Amino acid sequence: MNRLSNPALFRQSCYINGQWVDSAKTLTVTNPVDQSVLGTIPSLSVEQVNDAIVQAHEGMLSWSKLTAKQRSIILHRWFTLIEANVDDLGLLMTLEQGKPFNEAKGEIRYAASFIEWFAEEGKRVYGETIPQTVTSNRILTIKQPIGVCSAITPWNFPAAMITRKAAPALAAGCSMLIKPASETPFTALALAELAAQAGIPAGVFNVVTGESRVLGELLTRHPLISKFSFTGSTQVGRQLYEQCASTIKKTSLELGGNAPFIVFDDADIDKAVSSAIQAKFRNGGQTCVCVNRFYIHDAIYEQFLTKFVAKVSQLRVGNGLDEGTDIGPMITSRAIEGMHALVDDAIAKGARKLTLGNEIAEQGHFINPKVLVDVDDSMDIVHEEIFGPIAAMIRFHDEDEVIRRANATIYGLAAYFFSKDIGRVYRVAEKLQSGMVGINTGMISNEVAPFGGVKQSGLGKEGSRYGIEDYLTVKYLCIDIA
Repeated sequence: MNRLSNPALFRQSCYINGQWVDSAKTLTVTNPVDQSVLGTIPSLSVEQVNDAIVQAHEGMLSWSKLTAKQRSIILHRWFTLIEANVDDLGLLMTLEQGKPFNEAKGEIRYAASFIEWFAEEGKRVYGETIPQTVTSNRILTIKQPIGVCSAITPWNFPAAMITRKAAPALAAGCSMLIKPASETPFTALALAELAAQAGIPAGVFNVVTGESRVLGELLTRHPLISKFSFTGSTQVGRQLYEQCASTIKKTSLELGGNAPFIVFDDADIDKAVSSAIQAKFRNGGQTCVCVNRFYIHDAIYEQFLTKFVAKVSQLRVGNGLDEGTDIGPMITSRAIEGMHALVDDAIAKGARKLTLGNEIAEQGHFINPKVLVDVDDSMDIVHEEIFGPIAAMIRFHDEDEVIRRANATIYGLAAYFFSKDIGRVYRVAEKLQSGMVGINTGMISNEVAPFGGVKQSGLGKEGSRYGIEDYLTVKYLCIDIA
C-alpha cells in the first residue's frame, strides 16, 4: 500500500452516513498472490447495520429532492475523481483481487463509465400523458425513486459491479448501501472516499462490511429497504431472492452463467480464436460471461484447435503487478480445488488434457490454463460454471444440434457464436436462450448496453437506459378537471 500516490484511498473503516466507522470485530484481507495480510475491515454488528439503513433512509429524503441536474453535477465530479485516480485504484484492486494491473485499470475506467452514463440518464427519466377514456379525466404517469437500495457485490469485479448498481440508484434519487465481498473491500472503500470528495451527501452512498450471512439477512429483509441487487452465484441468489420475498422487495439478480462459444464452418477462424482468448481468459476466467463450453464445427475443429492452443501457450501466469502477466492468481484455494475436480471428472470420463508450453508450478493460488479435448455432455464441466482458465472443446455437426446443446442448461446469461452467413446470424441469435449474444466478438460488456440474463442467470438489466428503471417506480395520476 505504500506505493499509493494518494494514501487517503486506503481505508480500513466502513463508510456510513458520511463518517468512517469501525467495530469491535474485524476481518482480515489478504493478497491472493502470497496470502500476505493487506489490512483489516470492520465486521459490523447488527445494530450498526440497522443504524446505517436508517441513516440511508434519512439521507435519501434530501437527496431525492434535488433536481436530476443537481445530482448529475455531483455524479460527474465522482466520475472525474475516479478517472484521476485510475493508477491507485488499479493498484488496490490488483493487490486484493489479483488481476493484472493493466486489466485492473481497465476495470476502473469501465466502472467510471457507468457513473458518467447514469449521470446523464438521470436527466432523461420521463413520465407520460395517456389519452383519457373519460372526457373530464386526465391520466398522467410520473417516475419517482423507489427508495433505499442495497446491494451485495462480488470479488471478481470489485469496482464495476458497485458502480453499475450505485450509479443508476443515485441518479434516480435513491440512497444505496453496498456490501462488497470480504475478499475485496478496499476498492469499494476507496470509491467511497472519492464519493465523499465529490460531495455526495451523508447517507446517500454507504459501504458496510462484515459477515455475509448477517449482512445478507439485513440487506434483504429490512423493511426500510425497497430494492435489492446482487451479483454472484445462482445458488446464493436463490437464497437471497427468498429472503427478499419477506418484504416484497424489488430485486435484480445477475447470477451464474454457462456461456457457449460456437464456431461455425464459415467463420473467420483467426478472429474467432483471438476472441476466444479474450472471452475465456479475461480475469483468469473468473467472470460470469466467460466461455464455459467451446462448440467447434467438425470441418474446422483441428484448424481452430491448433491456433487456439498456440495462443493459450503464450499466456503468462503470475503476479498481477509483474509486467507481462496475463493471468493472475485465483481468488481462493477453494476455487482451484473446484476446478481440479471438474478436470478430474472430465478425464475420468474420457476427456484429454493437452500439454501446453507455458506451465508453471501450481503453488498457492496459481493455476495454469488448461485445454480439454474429447469433451462430451456426460461430463460435469459441460454443466457447471468453471470460473477459471479451463477451456472445454466439443465437436458439433450441424446448426440445430449445436443450438439444442447450447440451450441444454439452467443458465442463460451470455452466448457467443461466429459465422459470416447473415441468415444464420439471425437464426442462431434468436434461438439461443441467453440474455446477451456476442456475434463475431468475444467482448460484449458496455455501459450503454443492457447487461443481464434469462432462466436461472437472473432478473433485470444493468447498464443502458434500461438500467435505471429498476430504481424507479411508476406512479399513476388521475385528475378530474370537471
